[in-house]
Parts: sequence; C-alpha cells; structure tokens
Amino acid sequence: MSPNVPAPVVTIDGPSGSGKGTVSRLVADHLGWHLLDSGALYRAVGYVAGAEGLDLSDADAATRCAQTMKIRFMASPDGGDTRVLVNGHDATDELRTETAGAAASAIASIPSVRQALVELQLGFRKAPGLVADGRDMGTVIFPDAPFKVFLTASAAERAQRRYKQLKGKGLSVTLDGLRREIEARDARDASRTVAPLKPAADAVLVDSTGMSIADVVAKVLAVVQR
Repeated sequence: MSPNVPAPVVTIDGPSGSGKGTVSRLVADHLGWHLLDSGALYRAVGYVAGAEGLDLSDADAATRCAQTMKIRFMASPDGGDTRVLVNGHDATDELRTETAGAAASAIASIPSVRQALVELQLGFRKAPGLVADGRDMGTVIFPDAPFKVFLTASAAERAQRRYKQLKGKGLSVTLDGLRREIEARDARDASRTVAPLKPAADAVLVDSTGMSIADVVAKVLAVVQR
C-alpha cells in the first residue's frame, strides 16, 4: 500500500443490539485488520465521569473526560470478546451494562464530546486496515470508507438477544423492559441533531433478523470481496 493512500476501512453501523460488535470483531479477525468499537469510547467517557462523581448532564465535565481519557483495546487471552482498558483499568464488564449504555447515549448527544473523540477515532485507521463499529462511522468519521454496512434487526429480536446475554451473566432483567429501552434509545439516536443514526447513502443494508452470526459475517465479508 502506498504511504499516501489511507488504510482501507470497513464501517459497520447500526442500532443497539443489532450484533455489530460481535460481527465487527469476527470480520476484523478474519481480515487481520484493526478494530474500533466506537460505542465503547462513549461508554468509557460515562464510566470515567461516573467514577469521578460527575454529572453526566454537565457538558464541560464530560468533554474534559473525553479529552483526557486513555483507552486501549486488547485481544482476550482466551479468544473471547475484546477487552477494553480505560485509564489502565480493565473496564470491559462495566462498559457492557445497561447503565453504561444509557450513559453513552446521553453523552453522545453532546457535540463537544463527539468532537473530542473524533481525532481519537481517526487514529485507529492504520495498515493493513480497520473495521469500525458504531453509529456514525460511515456517515461522519470515515465518510470515504470504501466498504460500508448498516446492520439492523427488529426491536423484538434485539431485545431477545440482549435478554439472553444478560441472563447468562446472572443479571435480573425483563424482556419487555429491554425492548422499551432499545426502542427509546433508537428514537434518541435517530433524532439527535448531531450525527443521527442513519445509513450512509452508499452503505449496504443487512437485516440480521433470523440470521446466524456466521451468515451475517459472510455477508459483510462479501461486501469487502466485491
């Protein structure tokens, strides 16, 4: 690859529970490319703010957290999900809670926080390539990406997936409650004025409802190969 040509990027955007995190990791593993979980960045800002006892509605405080936070993604030693280190602490489990997700959604609506994280996200674009998972990867962060996917699924299926995941961890949740939370977050993400959740004009739409993870990964890889 010429040093003047940016590394290729596969963007995988979509709503909460669409499976983009798992699919992105498997695609990155298959291609041997770097991985960016942009949602983890926003969850991490909320995590740092909470650890410092800050009010998430305080835009200035949240922005300072975004500007000073150190985050690193590491492959799990057992081959499982990617581990996320925030300011040197393995915060992977804390970042996967519903509380962290709600905090991320609120923080993501603050323009100064989003701007503070732009350069951080762009820095993940390195050879041989990057798989970027998020909500605005193909529309805002990497609009020139040659490969774009918008991954979605019905709210009912996304709630069912999340329910199984959380129950497997021994957490007390209800299917109806999760579905309401997912629908509310969809509405917030799609209606925010800054970088709303929507497919890029040149993205390939993939509805994963009723599909296996392997089939979804194969569809995404077909986009790259094509």
